[in-house]
Amino acid sequence: MSYDLFPFTEYWWLYGAFTGFVLLLLALDLGVFHRKAHVVSFREAAIWSAVWVALSLLFNYGLYQYALWRFPRVERLMALPGFSPQAAAEQVGLEFLTGYIVEKSLSVDNIFVFVVVFSYFAVPAIYQHRVLFYGIIGALLFRAAFIALGSVLIQYKWVVIVFGLFLLFTGIKMIFAPERGVEPNKNPIIRLFRKFVPVTPDLQGEKFFARSNGILHATPLFITLLFVELTDVIFAVDSVPAIFALTREPLIVFTSNVFAILGLRAMYFMLAGAVDKFYLLRYGLAVVLVFVGLKMVWLNDLYAGKFPIELSLGIITGVIAISIVLSLLIRKRAVTRVNPIGLPDGGADKVEET
Repeated sequence: MSYDLFPFTEYWWLYGAFTGFVLLLLALDLGVFHRKAHVVSFREAAIWSAVWVALSLLFNYGLYQYALWRFPRVERLMALPGFSPQAAAEQVGLEFLTGYIVEKSLSVDNIFVFVVVFSYFAVPAIYQHRVLFYGIIGALLFRAAFIALGSVLIQYKWVVIVFGLFLLFTGIKMIFAPERGVEPNKNPIIRLFRKFVPVTPDLQGEKFFARSNGILHATPLFITLLFVELTDVIFAVDSVPAIFALTREPLIVFTSNVFAILGLRAMYFMLAGAVDKFYLLRYGLAVVLVFVGLKMVWLNDLYAGKFPIELSLGIITGVIAISIVLSLLIRKRAVTRVNPIGLPDGGADKVEET
């Protein structure tokens, strides 16, 4: 499939319309549905998770139908030897779905970190949605920048190889390296921020900044938000190259990334209390990263430049499903649980499961 199915110069309006739609959803989210701070229940989170997944699948279907209608009318595409509008439209739909599943699965790693960070800073559940909301906005901006840069770099073969080797290294490291705890106060950016901006010792409600003795202070809630943003940048370094291994179309990369991120908050509130039950998922994600790394450095060339997306979708969903099922069937002997509510006593404690 040609790399320029959706060139930005022709489809800038589609990027703009999609961005406007996302901003409208975010405005409704904060301004209507979550205008007042409250504890998000499991039921509410499950409903919102279903809504975000449904919107993602609906968009995917709409993109497929648009491609099916549009491609036969594009002369440069129809002039390509052997080009099939039907096959190309199906490829678009499968690439979006595969990319969405990969990004959604990798987002689970974010949830593990969020649980620890909220506990570390003792952020009550009532304020966690506010932190995640603004964290999502920052994540969308960073992902857009990374994807724009990646869409330029990915045209060079050596960059593809570098991305693939990086994903291979990251996946292997996830398999064999022990998990390390999250220590925000040791983060150099946060330490630098504290040197220039005073921070209040306690939370000031839902405020990110507050005045004390006439001086503007950041609150621990803002430090939490800052660390959440830094964490997403780190995760984006893995996830953006991973989806470029599945498709070279920036529009598909951008839209699938955005939908995965939009559903992250709801997924957090739905799974925060049960993240320890999916302890084998990180190994499944590691295998996925190894697989997409192999696609970039070897498998694509083995299949004349494009590893079949149907096989990619089957392998990725199969590996993730197996890791989830095994996590539920094989109980972990000793797990570290972190208080997802973020109460002041929320340290980690060892519990035994039989």
